[in-house]
Amino acid sequence: MKYTCTEYRQEMVLLALQKQLSQGGLSEEQKQEILEKIRKLEVEMDME
Repeated sequence: MKYTCTEYRQEMVLLALQKQLSQGGLSEEQKQEILEKIRKLEVEMDME
């Protein structure tokens, strides 16, 4: 199985979103947007 640039990029985006979520200071709306982006990315990455 090959590890591609696309997979690496997806992982880095996921990590950045998780870091942003963990830093706090976000409104409930912002949290929900980030969680939705994380959910979509995890589906794309077959991590559901």
